[in-house]
Amino acid sequence: MAAEPVSAIHVSDLVVGFGRQIVLDHLSLDVRKGEILGLVGASGGGKSVLMRTIIGLIPRRSGTIEVSGNSIGEGRATRVTAGNWGILFQQGALFSSLTVRQNVQFPLRENLELSQTLMDEIADAKLEMVGLAPEDGDKFPAELSGGMTKRVALARALALDPAILFLDEPTSGLDPIAAGEFDDLIETLQQTLGLTVFMVTHDLASLKTVCDRVAALADGKIVAIGPLDELLRSDHPWVRAYFHGKRSQMMQPRA
Repeated sequence: MAAEPVSAIHVSDLVVGFGRQIVLDHLSLDVRKGEILGLVGASGGGKSVLMRTIIGLIPRRSGTIEVSGNSIGEGRATRVTAGNWGILFQQGALFSSLTVRQNVQFPLRENLELSQTLMDEIADAKLEMVGLAPEDGDKFPAELSGGMTKRVALARALALDPAILFLDEPTSGLDPIAAGEFDDLIETLQQTLGLTVFMVTHDLASLKTVCDRVAALADGKIVAIGPLDELLRSDHPWVRAYFHGKRSQMMQPRA
């Protein structure tokens, strides 16, 4: 009998709300160690809320969250676990007053005691890892293209060599060529570094290209989860509308 997959992230019976509005309604989800999981859902349906709740930025009303076996919301355990993940926010969230190199070094300064020389070496290595040159480290965020901004934010997310990578709409705002290149980068990094990737996205091409499984969020719950082929056969009304609507032609591979 095959062993049960190991969960890197385990969410059980999660309830999150704002005022009288319930956004996540007794939601449960397991993200397997070493997989790329894509999370889809309607705009405003709670995808980013779920990600931010998992990493402890939004409080929950009830339910449990475990990341790498540690319960989120238990003081020191949460801080220890947070050092094991990296986060790429939707717009990059770079500090405009810092250079690219200083942005990548920010997690190092906050969490480790390293010499400036070593931090420079680490930052340049992370920039090279995401396809940027050391000289790009001297630029400021205002000088970057959208694609470069995403890559710098990804380099910063990888600064502490995390085991888990959270990506919030990583290809949002990119043209199809740049989006395809970023998908390839994510896939390469995941395979090379053995990462677990939790990716919030609405990009149908990304789901087809890089995701091992896809989870669909509707009505505050995960209503379908599995390989993309399984979701394409789902009978759930929202899932059918999402994958078989007018833009279903986007499911074709990129040229």
